[in-house]
Amino acid sequence: MALREILILPDKRLRQVSEPVKKIDAGIRKLIEDMFETMYDAPGIGLAAIQVGTPKRVVTMDLAKKEDPKNPQVFINPEVLWTSEEKKAYEEGCLSIPEYYGDVERPAQVKVKYLDLEGQSQEIEADGLLATCLQHEIDHLNGVLFIDHISKLKRDRVVKKFAKAAKRAVAD
Repeated sequence: MALREILILPDKRLRQVSEPVKKIDAGIRKLIEDMFETMYDAPGIGLAAIQVGTPKRVVTMDLAKKEDPKNPQVFINPEVLWTSEEKKAYEEGCLSIPEYYGDVERPAQVKVKYLDLEGQSQEIEADGLLATCLQHEIDHLNGVLFIDHISKLKRDRVVKKFAKAAKRAVAD
């Protein structure tokens, strides 16, 4: 297992659309192990492969509270089949946009089809935090960031702030 570097806004790779996984092989299993290690270290509750620079349709997630045992979940080639008309707003954050949080309104419930680690097709109906997380991470696979769901004014401010920080980091 290895920690991988998490891409930070304004890295253009975050806008890349990820490719479907054709075969769950040793390389994909290693990617998933590294993603969990990176996600837990960050610490975060969800991570898309593109956030560590790999444009594959893989998501790792663990919504367990700190005091509870870990509950790692893997979603390979996840795809939203259905969303509820009812909306729910959650304060979202993102490992690729550190220390920025914003309220995002999304469908309250979703049904998602995906492959598990054995390559078996699965479906999950989710609501609450799980529904929000799934939508947030699947957005990443499609090159969409949670700030794309907030007002243009706020989004422009965030992008400008991270672009300046990136320039400063290069200058140092």
